[in-house]
Amino acid sequence: MGTLINNYVFKALENYPYDLEEVMEALNYALSYDEKNTMALTLMGRVYAEKLYKYEEAILYYKEALAENVHAFEVYPHYIDALLWNEDYKEAEDFIDFGITVKGLDKAMLYIKKALLYEHLKKYKEALSFLKQAKIHGYSSDILCVVTEAKERIKGKMPKKKKTKVSEKEKKNEK
Repeated sequence: MGTLINNYVFKALENYPYDLEEVMEALNYALSYDEKNTMALTLMGRVYAEKLYKYEEAILYYKEALAENVHAFEVYPHYIDALLWNEDYKEAEDFIDFGITVKGLDKAMLYIKKALLYEHLKKYKEALSFLKQAKIHGYSSDILCVVTEAKERIKGKMPKKKKTKVSEKEKKNEK
């Protein structure tokens, strides 16, 4: 039975996001055989969040997957994204903080998500500090590229410091 479920999950993963009809059919079959399959629940959540923009329903699928297995690491980034898109900032922050304590989870990804959270909150200095943490915990070039791009984007949003014009008299007095 496990192989059959996996076949449906793989079929759904292979077709996502290009053939949503096939994805939904395969996911419905997979979940009919095992309603607690974390990979199927996660992908169903992604369909609801990323394609249907029904964040509340997506969040329910993610919570169900995590209730089944807190080490279902495939859930974490998508669940955080759905929380941010739904503007559930406090819940997102609490979940990220929890995720940082979970052994084996990609800490760099979590710090990037935390930086994104603070970017949403327009707390750009804090966002940049979390990107530094992401860089420290990142062990691949891909993570470093994401950190660099996010850093540039956030710096571009920061308010520019106003330059004060120094009058000619003040310049002469300094000499």
